[in-house]
Amino acid sequence: MEMSRNAASAVSGISVSGVWSSDMSDVVTRLTALTEGFDARVQAASDDSWNNDSPCEGWTARGVVEHVANNFLRIGGLLSGAELNPMSDDETTVDAWNRAKSALIDNLAGADLSVNVPGPMGMQMPLEQMLGRFISTDVLVHTWDLARAVGGDEQLPHDVVEQAYSGLKPMDAMIRQPGVFGDKVACADDADVQTQFLSFLGRAV
Repeated sequence: MEMSRNAASAVSGISVSGVWSSDMSDVVTRLTALTEGFDARVQAASDDSWNNDSPCEGWTARGVVEHVANNFLRIGGLLSGAELNPMSDDETTVDAWNRAKSALIDNLAGADLSVNVPGPMGMQMPLEQMLGRFISTDVLVHTWDLARAVGGDEQLPHDVVEQAYSGLKPMDAMIRQPGVFGDKVACADDADVQTQFLSFLGRAV
């Protein structure tokens, strides 16, 4: 149902032109808003919910946060020029997430998003594409995964979901390759766009 941690990074190598606007200011604004949405679910989660299973096969709620946090730490390190340690077992989920969020968001202002950064499988891609396409979609989907796991607010921003779903639909066959996304889950023809989007990405809503 869900890509592995390695494969989750590999999907960023797929060209997804049209999923999002690539205007640099739009990229920063959108990613910041999506991050705040994910953050709200992290902060609201109870301490005893982090070991709950998530919709991502093999991942707990903490595992979902770890995946998103480590992406943020990796890119935050590139922006700051520092080598940032990934989320560790010694950190609480909230503390690790707070560190990762600051590492990325605090370094976005004034960052040169046109520079090429290491992508999956040794590929190079402009930072704006990494953030605006892969990371934004990743945060959006995993916000729902986390909310479902911890019993939080599962409602995603309608307009953002519409944009992401519209851009991903033409890539249907491409994202079904092994290790990316699993098979679509059937949903009602008249289902709302969020349900269609999540079902398209293999979530049983």
